[in-house]
Amino acid sequence: MAGEWLALEEAARRLETTPNRTKQLISERKLLAIRRDGNPMVPAAFIKDGQVIKGLSGTLTLLSDAGFDEGETVRWLFTADDTLPGTPVEALAENRGTEVRRRAQAMAF
Repeated sequence: MAGEWLALEEAARRLETTPNRTKQLISERKLLAIRRDGNPMVPAAFIKDGQVIKGLSGTLTLLSDAGFDEGETVRWLFTADDTLPGTPVEALAENRGTEVRRRAQAMAF
């Protein structure tokens, strides 16, 4: 569903930072990781041009407030939405975060 997954070390390399800073981004809800085979993994689509895609942090907060766990959040972000069009994560990567957050916010209420 999410395509390519990155170990923390690879995510850190793509973000041009350290694995500890990457863990901090995850704990601050600026980035999301899911345990796969016991290891925290980050969807590669969350990182673009050496940065976390714009709008991801706010979207993660909205989905968490709506009661989504990490797995449900990843599923929602990577599920096609005809009204966007495409997936929410694609829309975020294309700087269409307002549209994505509007949909996430509607689910929170």
